[in-house]
Amino acid sequence: MLLRITPELFEKFPETRLSVVIAHGINNQGQHSEVLEMLRLEQIKLTERLGTGPITEHPHIAPWREAYKVFGAKPKDHPSSIENLVRRVSKGHTLPHINTVVDVYNTVSLRHLVPVGGEDLDTLQGDVLLTLAGENEAPVILLGEKEARPPYPGEVIYKDDIGSICRRWNWKEADRSKLTEQTKNLFLVIETLPPVSQDVLKQATNELATLVRTYCGGEVKGVFLDSTSPQTQLL
Repeated sequence: MLLRITPELFEKFPETRLSVVIAHGINNQGQHSEVLEMLRLEQIKLTERLGTGPITEHPHIAPWREAYKVFGAKPKDHPSSIENLVRRVSKGHTLPHINTVVDVYNTVSLRHLVPVGGEDLDTLQGDVLLTLAGENEAPVILLGEKEARPPYPGEVIYKDDIGSICRRWNWKEADRSKLTEQTKNLFLVIETLPPVSQDVLKQATNELATLVRTYCGGEVKGVFLDSTSPQTQLL
């Protein structure tokens, strides 16, 4: 099983960079007070990290709004995962405990203001593509929704042989591939667009891999993808 970024994606977004943290044989059960404390600390620190300007103009958030417009999504209605996370915290909402891996990646996402998400490898079939949706994509039930709906042609999606596992790039993932306490094998993705630097991506990736290894165990590694190295092995 590969994770592959297709040429069509790079044609529209040539400076896309990803890091992929791949973990096998983890234990995602239970709750770690240290992880929740880290998550709460990053929520407290968010205000100083954002500065005084509008959230929509922050250099880690504005590029995603522009990217969404390119493939026809309204960022006001469908914000990127990082904008959604920042808005929730900025409004005073406390992020709930989901499971250890999700708490860890939310911590890293807030700390570095980058989108982070992940999928359960054991729910997937075939290669995973980061690509543009075609004309006849299969309907998908997203997290928190009851009705299956297909992606719009041309929107950025992650998909496997069954169908989409995340719509509008990093807006919302499919229910079937979500991370749970029963997850044993997974991959996490950190996504960046300019002006976010390679150094920020590397630091966030190293921290994410270390935290997963520390609190969930298993075999964990990080890989970097861009237009010169567009794929990696997941299994």
